[in-house]
Amino acid sequence: MNFADKNEFKSKIKGVLISEDEIKEAIKKAGKIISDSYDGTPILLVSILKGAYVFLADLSRAIDVPCEIDFMEAKSYYADTKSSGSVAITMDLKHDISKYHVIIVEDIIDTGRTLSEVIKLLKAREPVSLKVVTLLDKPSRREVKLDADYSLFTIPDKFVIGYGLDFNEYYRNLPYIAEYNEGTI
Repeated sequence: MNFADKNEFKSKIKGVLISEDEIKEAIKKAGKIISDSYDGTPILLVSILKGAYVFLADLSRAIDVPCEIDFMEAKSYYADTKSSGSVAITMDLKHDISKYHVIIVEDIIDTGRTLSEVIKLLKAREPVSLKVVTLLDKPSRREVKLDADYSLFTIPDKFVIGYGLDFNEYYRNLPYIAEYNEGTI
């Protein structure tokens, strides 16, 4: 997808669902909950790339216990607005997680298949504990039994962009969560 101009790019933004200020406030609360839960115990934040990188950066700054960061990449969308149903781990962690309290930092839980596969993989590596925090939860689309330990926002069944979430690699830079307008050219 190439945009001829900025207006064409903006035409795909149907409307803001969650504002930048709402995101900041929710992250501040989540950071406090995580900090209070671990009470000085070091943690490992694991971001699922690429979508969760913005959330991870802001969340890590809201946490005041020692934390390390690592990344995984898991794909299931492949240039479409619907999940393909197959999950591929395209980049794995660098850490041996067996001595860590691990928190998976996810951008969105939709069908749950991708995250379910990541959780199985990480549990097999025997971390001290494993929790999930997600920016967005879309329970109406869930295909596997899966709940985050902490979810900042529950959203309706809409394809969303912004704050790290993309369509075909575009829109990650928006400072808010918006609905993607599939109907425009």
